[in-house]
Amino acid sequence: MVDTISKSQLKAKMYEVFRNIEASGDELIVTDRGKTVLKIVPVIEKGTVAELFGDIQGRLIYHEDIDTPTINEWVGG
Repeated sequence: MVDTISKSQLKAKMYEVFRNIEASGDELIVTDRGKTVLKIVPVIEKGTVAELFGDIQGRLIYHEDIDTPTINEWVGG
């Protein structure tokens, strides 16, 4: 669920709101007179190739050239 806060409420407790977003990873919608004006989202760091695929590194076996076109598979040939 995405929470909503008015600009005036955000101004009054911005530090606390930002800390909560950092800790929870939740998004926050900011409104001005009932109209949505901003969306605050946490920055999520991307993992490195080693972090994402490290557990399978060196365990994959290629039986053919992975760059070989596979057009026949798509056109029914």
